[in-house]
Amino acid sequence: MVSRIEDYGLLGDLHTAALVGRDGSIDWLCLPRFDAPACFAALLGDDRHGYWRLAPAAGGPATRRRYRGDSLILETEWDTPDGTVRVVDCMPPRGEAADVVRVVEGVTGRVPVRMALRLRFDYGRIVPWVRHHDGQLAAVAGPDAAWLHTPVPLRGEDFTTYADFEVAAGERVPFVLTYRPSHEPKPRPADAVQALADTEAFWSHWMSRFRYTGGWQEAVRRSLVTLKALTYAPTGGIVAAATTSLPEQWGGPRNWDYRFCWLRDATLTLQALLGTGFVAEARAWREWLLRAAAGDPADLQIMYGIDGTRRLTELTLNWLPGYEGAAPVRIGNAASGQFQLDVWGETLDGLHLARQAGIAPDEDAWDLQRALLDYLEGHWAEPDNGLWEVRGDRRQFVHSKVMAWVGLDRAVRAVLDSGLDGPVQRWRAVRDWIHRDVCERGFDPDRGTFTQFYGSQGLDAALLLLPRYGFLPWSDPRVAGTVDAVRRELCVDGFLLRYRPQAGDLVDGLPGTEGAFVTCSFWLADALAGIGRHDEAERLFERLLGLRNDLGLLAEEYDPATGRQLGNTPQAFSHVGLVNSARHLSSTAPSSEVSTACVP
Repeated sequence: MVSRIEDYGLLGDLHTAALVGRDGSIDWLCLPRFDAPACFAALLGDDRHGYWRLAPAAGGPATRRRYRGDSLILETEWDTPDGTVRVVDCMPPRGEAADVVRVVEGVTGRVPVRMALRLRFDYGRIVPWVRHHDGQLAAVAGPDAAWLHTPVPLRGEDFTTYADFEVAAGERVPFVLTYRPSHEPKPRPADAVQALADTEAFWSHWMSRFRYTGGWQEAVRRSLVTLKALTYAPTGGIVAAATTSLPEQWGGPRNWDYRFCWLRDATLTLQALLGTGFVAEARAWREWLLRAAAGDPADLQIMYGIDGTRRLTELTLNWLPGYEGAAPVRIGNAASGQFQLDVWGETLDGLHLARQAGIAPDEDAWDLQRALLDYLEGHWAEPDNGLWEVRGDRRQFVHSKVMAWVGLDRAVRAVLDSGLDGPVQRWRAVRDWIHRDVCERGFDPDRGTFTQFYGSQGLDAALLLLPRYGFLPWSDPRVAGTVDAVRRELCVDGFLLRYRPQAGDLVDGLPGTEGAFVTCSFWLADALAGIGRHDEAERLFERLLGLRNDLGLLAEEYDPATGRQLGNTPQAFSHVGLVNSARHLSSTAPSSEVSTACVP
């Protein structure tokens, strides 16, 4: 049975990631990289679509689990009538091939254990040709090949590989699954014990660069490890999530592929990384951003593949029934072809932030930014699909206009503060024009709030970001009015929706609704602190920490009605929101005493 979204732990090697349930089953893994077809896809269907379970023969959920320190080494323990057994899982730093290492350790007594492996390539559709030789397994299908190495005997039954054995206190039984393209030579398997040591050393060294002295240290550290795990090491790109098509509504159609990199995440991600000491990651993300945005400014996309790929054709996988029946299952993302005005501002703001942080400037980078500015000057007044990628009519979204203002504002500051060359008077004039336009057409004086788009009666959580980007000061009464209105109209049990999908004058082109958006709720905590309501902000932040699972992971959304996580997981934007909110609340606290507690 597929686990609840919040019951999954994360493994990763900075090329791809796996999800492991409390029952010891890996139900999701794409090889050799995040956006490759899954070889375990039970997450979006059932056991028929591929899984790898390693647990006591009696089955059942684990008694407890934890990450080893600041690493992605997952330790899962079961207390059984026969004793206690532990499974230690990791994906070691990528060598010549991708490895998943699982080690069964006896803690007390003598416990019967069962291993079940069902490889199904191409998202659960292709059954590989499996051979057993000298106690090892080799599975091949088209371009894909995998090998399982273990000292225990294996047997095949019903197109599944099993191993039944017992482990006593002090004993270790390793399993190593290795992937390599089928046309390449068979790789050397990782040594399980050495792989665990290498993985622990890697994460320990990485976290040694952590530079953050504010509150909620444990939560911030774990979120940063999660962000690092969602980084594609060869390019520096950071995927929005490790999964595709986990639903935003139970049984609904709002199921999207998030295994790509969104430009709009750039600034907030850079803030989180730079504000905690991870300059190398920020630099790599900046370089990815420059490569992805290069080309005709008119062709700037909202998202790209992890290597900068532009064509992200959206397809449905009809053989997969979807998570708890939420269909369709999609790969690719048609929103990549939308016109979303804010990404020009997001890109320019991200590069400005990197420049402010002292990341070495690049002459070609400024040339690219000037080209983006030329396009922005000529197109800022056009309607767009907005940052939430609505599939209905284009609108004059307020957030989009504000981000156009941000792009021009950062250009003016680049000339005045950094001595770069550009038509600063013209940019300043356009910037000020946009500001007047937004304040006149995007603000409802009767209700004292900015609106989702010009002439709208609806609201949008992204309006909380206006003072964060410097569009207005926190002290402006229009900011407080907007915070109050957004909180009043978009909160569900204290957590924030992005917008009301079918309410008022916005139809977003899709049926159904969705859960509370986690990162928007972090934005609300920031906004409350910004307008001086720090106690309320901290209480909300603590509640948000309580939404994390036992391993500190957050999905995209939360369903207050069922108390369950919703959407793709783990979600980078949710963890970016956590890190930045912790930093913001720590810096705006009325005293030096800031909570370091984490809600379990």
